Amino acid sequence: MRVYELAKELGVEYEVLYKAADELEIKMKKHHQSSIDPDTAAALRKHLTGESEEPQASNDSSDDEESKGKKKARPVSDGTIVINADVKEEQKKEKELIIPDEPDDLEIFEEETGKRFSKEERHKRQSKKLKSTDYKSTKEDLKLQEKKKKSSSDKEDKPEVTIKIIQLPEYVTLDEFSEKVEVAKTEIIKKLMMLGVTNVAQPLDFDVATLIAEDFGFDTEPEPEKDELGHIIPKGELRPRPPVVTIMGHVDHGKTTLLDNIRKTNVVAREAGGITQHIGAYQIEWKKKLITFIDTPGHEAFTEMRAHGANVTDIAIIIVAADDGLKPQSHEAIDHARAAKVPIIIAINKIDRPGANPDKVKQELANVGLVPEDWGGNTICVEISAKFGDNIEELLEMIVLVTEMEDLKGEYDVPAAGVIIESYKHKAKGHLATVLVQKGVITKGNVVVSGIAHGKIRAMFDEWGKEVERAEASKPIEIMGLSDAPQAGEKIRVVANEKLAREIAQKHLDKIKEAKNVNKVKSLDALLQQAAGSEKKSLSIILKTDVRGSAIAIKDSLEKLSDEEVEVSVIHSGVGVVSETDVNLAVASNAVILGFNIRVNNNARKLAEKEAVEIRTYNIIYDAIEDVKNIMKGLYDKIYVDVVVGQATVLTTFKVPKIGIIAGCKVDNGIAKRKAKAKLYRDGAEIYSANISSLKRFKDDVSEVASCYECGVGIENYNDLKEGDVIEFIEQQEEERD
Repeated sequence: MRVYELAKELGVEYEVLYKAADELEIKMKKHHQSSIDPDTAAALRKHLTGESEEPQASNDSSDDEESKGKKKARPVSDGTIVINADVKEEQKKEKELIIPDEPDDLEIFEEETGKRFSKEERHKRQSKKLKSTDYKSTKEDLKLQEKKKKSSSDKEDKPEVTIKIIQLPEYVTLDEFSEKVEVAKTEIIKKLMMLGVTNVAQPLDFDVATLIAEDFGFDTEPEPEKDELGHIIPKGELRPRPPVVTIMGHVDHGKTTLLDNIRKTNVVAREAGGITQHIGAYQIEWKKKLITFIDTPGHEAFTEMRAHGANVTDIAIIIVAADDGLKPQSHEAIDHARAAKVPIIIAINKIDRPGANPDKVKQELANVGLVPEDWGGNTICVEISAKFGDNIEELLEMIVLVTEMEDLKGEYDVPAAGVIIESYKHKAKGHLATVLVQKGVITKGNVVVSGIAHGKIRAMFDEWGKEVERAEASKPIEIMGLSDAPQAGEKIRVVANEKLAREIAQKHLDKIKEAKNVNKVKSLDALLQQAAGSEKKSLSIILKTDVRGSAIAIKDSLEKLSDEEVEVSVIHSGVGVVSETDVNLAVASNAVILGFNIRVNNNARKLAEKEAVEIRTYNIIYDAIEDVKNIMKGLYDKIYVDVVVGQATVLTTFKVPKIGIIAGCKVDNGIAKRKAKAKLYRDGAEIYSANISSLKRFKDDVSEVASCYECGVGIENYNDLKEGDVIEFIEQQEEERD
């Protein structure tokens, strides 16, 4: 039997078993997968529950011992039991003399009984083993007990104070929080600095805001979730739900191969370049347990898409190749998982490779704070081979184990809501969206709204393309019937009717227009400032992709290429084919059109040829990025550097009528060029610099003279040449840019 199996059987945490083993002086490896023998398991089970699997001894001996020490209860003819007075008295004393463990309760006990405890006894009693039932107390119960003690002590010392309760959202800005607690922002910032929060520009999460509010005499409670119209969204009963697992990691470390092995389908073969291009969500059943997987693309270009994946996940699996170790995208995936505050499981893949070194990977993980469990840490690491399926069962077992520890629950009897994983426009079906249901039950015929998109669900499909009628929490589905393609990461929820859906969508659209107007004013100011100052060049791009998620990722990657000289600006991005409207916009804004996994409309292609608009299409994102880098190189101002192409020593000088002093030289190295610039050195110091006025070989004018040959050199407007002077021939060459 393993530790986690016994913990599950007894309904206690691992720490409870470890402490029980210490008390019984049992040597046991403190790891949830460690094996324990039957005798140890029986001893721990008896210690924690008071029950034993062994049969009880004969009652005769126990009755004899009991008769010696105390008198038995005697039955009466009417069926009732009369307990002797001395038995009652003894039970009363035992009840009265139950010694508490808490320090505050211990002091009350001493006052009531007159008994006193030494420091050693106090320490021993406070560290005494709690019974298994005590460990079932929740954090809320402990907080409530602490508040009761605090309030009881406050009543003795201070008059009763009324504590104000404020409602806070999950995240609150500094300005909003300042208004709620009626305290100056400077005072709040001081408190944040004391807590180690240095980035005060970011919204405060509920926990941090609660700590600050308590310092100012406020209690907090979560603000009820509201819709766009200000209506409170009701809460429902919590019930267990399947986990949502995100697989993240470096490109080509085997994410899609792992998911392919789990799903038993060949996804990799259908992906261009062997790299996942879109976020997909899939649900599997393993040992009667449902698990939902989100497969995020692996390149750093997909930062935004990966962030969406981490925001909806319960467990993050970071996949690392055993023969490659942690890479930049691996670190990025770890950062996203940590930011989302989700449990991390490390899958060390490709252990079948000849150069595999799992220990090296574990050392790298330990260096970034993810110490593996077999090294004494808390990070679950599973060594797998996604290609051959080695230890995939163990990985799934760890996912189920973490799920049980996290106690994941969802609301089922509330209006359904979820998040958009992906969206795109289908030629025949219209706008489609992949949705991960987070609460409630979405059914066919529901009216939904997501951002500016709304509509009645005409059909729903699971990850295999099979039409379904309903979907519960943690279930990924594809829905049909939306008016537009919603943004990846946008929330989606069920509303009462289509009129309300249109009203909410219109309100969202008005907010977007308002924000655009503000941005236009800012852009105008920026353009005026740019016109008055630097001559920074701009590369305008119109981006069309097959799905919205790719548009977000590519736009973000392209705009990050901007530098001090060239600004890359995606002036428009959309989903679908390149149309004549796109070409006309490119003409008006002097932009290039980039397409990803889409085709170009024939009329648009003809118009582009007529208007000399360049259209480039790709099916690998990194090809698009490299192409834009090359376009940027053509926009850079050329940088020239002085390069010494030759060097000559003056052997003699002679005067030529109407020309001046000519130096008879020997070329020591390189080439003496007629069109080069000359630098004259005397005694190691530069004394003059000018163009070459003449270069002769005997009596002939030449364009260049090779090394070891003699020649005559004239320098513009300079006649003070002397023997021993050194002439460097300088040529300006264009410097290559990275």
